[in-house]
Amino acid sequence: MLRGLADKVGFAHRASQMDAVIRRIEEGEAGVLRDVLLRDDEVRPDRPWRVAIAPHDDYAYAAFMYPLALSNVRAPTVLIFGVAHKARAFGLENKLVFDSFTHWQGPYGNIAVSALREALMDELEADAYVVHDELQSVEHSVEAKLPFLQHYNRDVELVSILVPAMPHARMRELAPALGRAIAKTTRARGWEWGRDFALLISTDAVHYGDEGWGGKNFAQYGADEPGYRQAVGHDRGIMEDCFAGELVPAKAALFSRHTVREDDYREYRWTWCGRYSVPFGMLVSWNLQQVLGAPPLAGRVLGYATSIDAPRIRVDDLDGMGVTAPANLRHWVGYGSVGYP
Repeated sequence: MLRGLADKVGFAHRASQMDAVIRRIEEGEAGVLRDVLLRDDEVRPDRPWRVAIAPHDDYAYAAFMYPLALSNVRAPTVLIFGVAHKARAFGLENKLVFDSFTHWQGPYGNIAVSALREALMDELEADAYVVHDELQSVEHSVEAKLPFLQHYNRDVELVSILVPAMPHARMRELAPALGRAIAKTTRARGWEWGRDFALLISTDAVHYGDEGWGGKNFAQYGADEPGYRQAVGHDRGIMEDCFAGELVPAKAALFSRHTVREDDYREYRWTWCGRYSVPFGMLVSWNLQQVLGAPPLAGRVLGYATSIDAPRIRVDDLDGMGVTAPANLRHWVGYGSVGYP
């Protein structure tokens, strides 16, 4: 059973589109920035990311942020922790969300779902997860990564795990169980973390402004140039505090405090859509590292940009591609890329 496409405008869905996107990234300012980073001794082919964090916004805006994280994800099986933007509409929370598709549509052909998915579900308690194809079908945060992953590895396989609303205490219950399940099932296959499988966390950074957010005002510092600078500083501070250096549970908890209201875990404190996928993915990663006895995960903040100031690529000539939202001082989105070798 094939999982189709939720967004044919913001993301590439044909080989010709993806080839053009990659070429334009590599030829433009974005490519120069990426090449500078990838010459860094800390980013090497023999040290692929075991865990990465990457955005899921329109390629026109976030183009170079994708390769910053994903070009060093070299494993043939990738477990993707996605945002569940519309989980509330389906009444889903406090459980992980899997799918039952055999393949997902990709620009270079259908992408297989790894048999690891069923093995993981077999290891989890029944109340830890739900299989919900409808939510998986309308969610774009996993879909956004697949064209890039498939560009770098035509044989890549995935496991999509959406993380809906849940309090941090619930994450601390589920993450050790999933970490143990990943350790057990990958050991049984003789897999090495980073070489054979990797974890990928999907999130955009702050969603900011006072227009186009369903009537909500997300302009905490004001929708003007000074407010923009303060909001960017706030975002960069979160990234340095929570992602740089050794990954430990305290940093996942700190991220939750930054982004989720203490009195209501369903509501934003600071508007990162990955307010659940990020800390949960971090906790799973830490628990997996502990169970495997693997070296600590040391986070490297690879880059930060916004839909206003990121180097853009042209996509409006690529057979229907474009942008799905405006980018101005009254409506913009931040992006961060992080790698953990």
